[in-house]
Amino acid sequence: MPLDAGRDLRRLPDAVPLDLVRRVLVVNLRHHGDVLLCSPLLTVLKNHVPECEVDALVYADTAPMLSLHPALAQLHRIDRGWKGLGPLAQLRSEWRLLSSLRARRYDLLIALTPHRRAQWLARLLKPRWSVAPQHAGGGKSWKRSFTHLVARPIATWRHTVECYLDALRRIGCQPSPHERSLCLVPGAEAEGRILEMLAEHRLKERGYIHVHPGSRWQFKCWPAAKVAELIDRLHALGWTSVLTAAPDAAEAAMIAQIRAAVHVPVVDLSGRLTLKELAALSARARLFVGVDSAPMHIAAAVDTPLVALFGPSGARQWGPWHVRAQVVADERHQCVPCGRDGCAGSKRSECLESLPVARVMEAVQLLLDDQATPPPAWIAHLDGEDLRA
Repeated sequence: MPLDAGRDLRRLPDAVPLDLVRRVLVVNLRHHGDVLLCSPLLTVLKNHVPECEVDALVYADTAPMLSLHPALAQLHRIDRGWKGLGPLAQLRSEWRLLSSLRARRYDLLIALTPHRRAQWLARLLKPRWSVAPQHAGGGKSWKRSFTHLVARPIATWRHTVECYLDALRRIGCQPSPHERSLCLVPGAEAEGRILEMLAEHRLKERGYIHVHPGSRWQFKCWPAAKVAELIDRLHALGWTSVLTAAPDAAEAAMIAQIRAAVHVPVVDLSGRLTLKELAALSARARLFVGVDSAPMHIAAAVDTPLVALFGPSGARQWGPWHVRAQVVADERHQCVPCGRDGCAGSKRSECLESLPVARVMEAVQLLLDDQATPPPAWIAHLDGEDLRA
């Protein structure tokens, strides 16, 4: 018999024996979109180890991105407001969280970002195996805190979903292509509220276009005047636009500018929806139009075709995932994507402000005509050339 016959030579020598894993804690202490993009990892874990209980630890405000996920056993939360409670109250809150995590007796901890808290938890919870990304600023103590480190991707354009899934690949768990879709469950309460709102405004399912022009970062936004012109053009095609925005002063001001500039009726639900309700609204829309933001990822998670406008941020890392989509970017600017907060830090991005309404309408029409191809998303260049993300 040849040497190594019957043995998979591709198997990692330090692969984690998943059949011995009974409980896993996934730690992702980032923003809303980042947290939603780790939802495929939870699905893959549960698919490959069905008897395993999968928990997650996130910030409380991002919890709706993962709550009700069918693969989750428990969702632990850190409230950013604990710091404002005073030292003693904060210590009590932290101790309660640590106690509840210790009670779960995790076999495996997966940290998806180089966060110091993940390092502390790897030491305090003492799981048999722990995985984290390489962290140049963490020093030797970071390396000693984990049993497995995930190498940084050589290709800087690698999508964030795949970067998260690399944590599983590092321990010998290979995701299948069909397991990698985003997952967000709105829930019965959110579904019911949206059905009431649609009835109130006499909107039918698939009978409106969801427009979410805002972002917590203004340098990612398209000018309000152009959003208004887009809404006018959509109305001329027979489509009602439903506007949404976060309950934020800057986004409210942007919505006010849009409403002052439009010449047609528009349904304004800005500042009125929870994240789950936003997902339920997107799920019933014919199309979503927005910028690089969490609502764009939410639309992808509920499988709504979408047009996403990208400027300084990279569509290859953060573009719509596993959904019919058009990503519109002005690549006449050779600096795109620069990753900066506006040109020269000005909070204004010329590559976004220069995007013509006509080009966005072309992307919209492609999706309305069902001419867009399956994922990965297209990047629609202004010179008419389409390239895969």
